[in-house]
Amino acid sequence: MLGKRLDRRQFLSGTAALAGTTIAKPALAQGATEVSFFYPIAVGGPITKIIDGYAADFEKANPSIRVKPIYSGTYQESITKALTAHKSGTPPVTSVLLSTDMFTLIDEEAIVPIDGFIKTDDDRKWLASFFPAFMENSQTGAKTWGVPFQRSTIVLYYNKDLFKEAGLDPEKGPATWEEQAAFAERLTKRDASGNTSQWGVQIPSSGFPYWLFQGLTTQAGAILMNAEGDRTFYDKPEVVEALQYWVDLSRKHKVHPPGIVEWGTTPKDFFERKVAMMWTTTGNLTNVKANAKFPFGVAMLPAHKRRGSPTGGGNFYISKKASAAEQAAAFQFIKWITTPERAAQWSIDTGYVAVRPDAYETEAMKKYVADFPAAAVARDQLKFAVAELSTHENQRVTKALNDGLQAALTGTKTAEQAMKDAQAEAERILKQYR
Repeated sequence: MLGKRLDRRQFLSGTAALAGTTIAKPALAQGATEVSFFYPIAVGGPITKIIDGYAADFEKANPSIRVKPIYSGTYQESITKALTAHKSGTPPVTSVLLSTDMFTLIDEEAIVPIDGFIKTDDDRKWLASFFPAFMENSQTGAKTWGVPFQRSTIVLYYNKDLFKEAGLDPEKGPATWEEQAAFAERLTKRDASGNTSQWGVQIPSSGFPYWLFQGLTTQAGAILMNAEGDRTFYDKPEVVEALQYWVDLSRKHKVHPPGIVEWGTTPKDFFERKVAMMWTTTGNLTNVKANAKFPFGVAMLPAHKRRGSPTGGGNFYISKKASAAEQAAAFQFIKWITTPERAAQWSIDTGYVAVRPDAYETEAMKKYVADFPAAAVARDQLKFAVAELSTHENQRVTKALNDGLQAALTGTKTAEQAMKDAQAEAERILKQYR
């Protein structure tokens, strides 16, 4: 998921965005089907040019279909716009939205199962080709609702030069929570007045705090929700332990910035050597490769009781209100864009994890990983990955957790009280779904 954040003035949200989300249907060449396509701009890099290129290439191979990318803002803005457009009766035919939006989109009757388009042995083979970890947030109730596209895990990036300066092995990231705190202590720099000029580690707590936190809770041995999406476990002791560790990095160890750390500016802080280690999405890999003016390492997240990271990122969905011809054309485009060769190239171009194992067997990906081994870290971490937090009324339920996290990180609540209150709010929202 990450941070070239667009000016919010360009993207209205809620009902005020109705005019901007109504999909006009211009005259097309006779017999052509238009596939309007919401795509979120939530990552760094020249993503729009890549998507435009895919649309043009697909149209050359499929002249009876026109793909119309619509760049719909951040993930949060995109789901708001997609649902507003759905309610107005003019939704995009397909959208890339968070995999965790699945329950919300089902509850709003905004999408159709992908299973209805699976007709041939080739279709069945294609649907079975994705990494199982990515399908956990794509399937429920024995149906497939989303198709993995730009998927990720959280990884740890570190500045190798700063590791050397601190007497640390530049080829090894921290393997455990204890090592992360100890490394960060050696990497934190303060002037004579006690002001910090370089932090040891930075875990963003705006934008997607629940997602970064789920890395810690997974490592602590906790699962945040059930598979049915109607129950959360925010107040479990392991969850409180994970939050206390995060709080302690800044309060006790003083190796992490205090208060709220911005998601969007964390890579910039890393590039400017204001922080030596950062947690962020593998979707930032290409951004870091292009902009870090120093050698950097990429490591799996450190373990506590176990290793682990949530998966993340976006899936393709198909609108329930689109015509049968539009839905079929969207499915054709989705299947085309997720072939092994294109999944590999998308990963190379963006840093996202290629969503199917056979993408890593393509010649392009073999060469890329051989030349840039960091590209394989997120893939290798998938064996330790869990489903990203996803429930019914997902935005409200994750907001309850985000509010609790920020209350603890800013010191307005203890970790235990923050999680107790977050669980009470999530329970209030979800009990109607049981």
